[in-house]
Amino acid sequence: MKTDYRYDGTFPGLMSVIFEIYASKNEPGSIERLYRSSQGMFSNTVYVATDETHSKRVMRGLGKKLSAVAVKNLYKTMLTEIPGAEMHIYGMIKHALSSEKNIETDYRNQHVSEINKLSRKVNKEVHRMHAFVRFQQTKDEIYVATITPDYDVIPLIGTHFEQRYQDQEWLIYDTRRDYGLYFNQQNTTIVQLHNMPSGSKKKRSEKVLNEREEATEMLWKKYHDGTNSAKYKHQQLYLQQIPGRYWKYLPETEEY
Repeated sequence: MKTDYRYDGTFPGLMSVIFEIYASKNEPGSIERLYRSSQGMFSNTVYVATDETHSKRVMRGLGKKLSAVAVKNLYKTMLTEIPGAEMHIYGMIKHALSSEKNIETDYRNQHVSEINKLSRKVNKEVHRMHAFVRFQQTKDEIYVATITPDYDVIPLIGTHFEQRYQDQEWLIYDTRRDYGLYFNQQNTTIVQLHNMPSGSKKKRSEKVLNEREEATEMLWKKYHDGTNSAKYKHQQLYLQQIPGRYWKYLPETEEY
């Protein structure tokens, strides 16, 4: 009977599962985050605790078989949170470890092909966050942006905003996953806040915003109106320029 493995949702946790699979020689029936567990009545389910030593051993082994880019693509695939993603990660790792050749471009292999596709989707989501995230200044002089990305890209976007807004104190918060990044002009830390607004709406109460932010938002709208011809006001044409699910981040699109 194959084993259904569960882990804590972290990449070291997933690598600990890979170590356990090889150590126990029990092929996985499934690999899932613990909160998504869907074990059946007769399933052989094992929870694998994160073991940093085991995780590092797996990473060293992968370093001999895969490039740094390929390993990061495994990580990005996990961040999609798509059911079955972990099995594709295991499948590619198994293919790499059993092959004498580099398998990174072996797209005939289902797992390699899927890893390539999913990691590219995450890359696109990261670029969209870079382009569409808009900060609003609070009365506490902190610049805040809330996001609801399709994938868990918070771990991948910090460096960009550190470099772009290094002289500001800011917070980017994923309201769907209830955690975010806080930058104090020196260091970035992962934070989880209480009483954050639920849902996907970015707009905050007027009581929270600094008056200067209201003026900035008005100027942004005027800029948008002045640089877009009337034909782009049509909702369908505008959707071709900016995917509709990203409108909620942009002050100029609130009218839609």
